[in-house]
Amino acid sequence: MTFAALQPLADRAALFTALRQDALAAAADALGEHRWDADMAAGTITFTANADPSRQLVTRAHLIATIAPGPRSMLWAWAHPQGDAQGVAAQLRAYGAEHGIADLTAPEVAFPADAAADEEWIAQAAHVVGGVAVELTGRSPYYSAPVGGGTRAVFVLDAPLPALTVSDAVIALPRILSGLALTDARTAVWDLARLAGWTLTWTDEAFSGASVVDASGSATFRFDEQARISGIEGSLAGHA
Repeated sequence: MTFAALQPLADRAALFTALRQDALAAAADALGEHRWDADMAAGTITFTANADPSRQLVTRAHLIATIAPGPRSMLWAWAHPQGDAQGVAAQLRAYGAEHGIADLTAPEVAFPADAAADEEWIAQAAHVVGGVAVELTGRSPYYSAPVGGGTRAVFVLDAPLPALTVSDAVIALPRILSGLALTDARTAVWDLARLAGWTLTWTDEAFSGASVVDASGSATFRFDEQARISGIEGSLAGHA
């Protein structure tokens, strides 16, 4: 566990976040071997192909937080010297104020006393913070960048990626779900539809299934007795 008060927000967005991270990874991998560069003044993160520097993926980057092993703390971007007090990260602070979540309203959040605070722990914490940022801002994907000395910076990106469609999700989800542990699959499916802008309808009063639809097609998620996803049935637009 990294930040216990933040984990439920990241869990809620877990399915949508995983699909958007997958889309970012695919777009970056299409460049082949590549590097990333952050330009804080311009507010961009650019992924550039090593073999052909003219091939780039340019994203608008919004700093959310930095997570540092030295002070054993996370500093929200709205309180960061290089951050913007009125920037995207301020949406997290506003949500925290409305819902009484101190870890979102305190400028700096200490690591739990038992935290390893090593590279692996900080990377995991960055994924949680990224998920929270996606959940509360609606922007995606996020990017966790090592910035030296063991510190990581977390950004949400406005990237030139196509919107997430039901048909894209149906194709990608079997692969993604195999490596994803959902604490509450029903809520994650509901939130996936909310964040993606799809229409969701529960199949019955027992919430044993959920149907989602957009212009690309429809899909039905089935849940087993333990409320896990037991199957996904998809139908593409124009097909039976």
